[in-house]
Amino acid sequence: MREIVLTQAEQCGNQIGAMFWEVISDEHAIDSAGTCHGDSRLQLERMEVYYKEACGGRYVPRPVLVDLEPGIMDSVRSGPFGQIFRPDNFIF
Repeated sequence: MREIVLTQAEQCGNQIGAMFWEVISDEHAIDSAGTCHGDSRLQLERMEVYYKEACGGRYVPRPVLVDLEPGIMDSVRSGPFGQIFRPDNFIF
């Protein structure tokens, strides 16, 4: 199985990336806490491509978010899916 690590850089990349994670999470029925509520085979298929399954059945995305301005990172963290990211995904 292949795994993808998404790299998001600067303001534009991080804003587009945040929207990407909202869309892909919706497609796989993953809520903002990382819990999967999908029941169809299509939703559950290949989730490990973008997400790593952590303890407790929580799914964590694999992005690298890069920006020199902490305000952009704060806006991603405070967004609808901000809590799904691990703190070490953010590089200042």
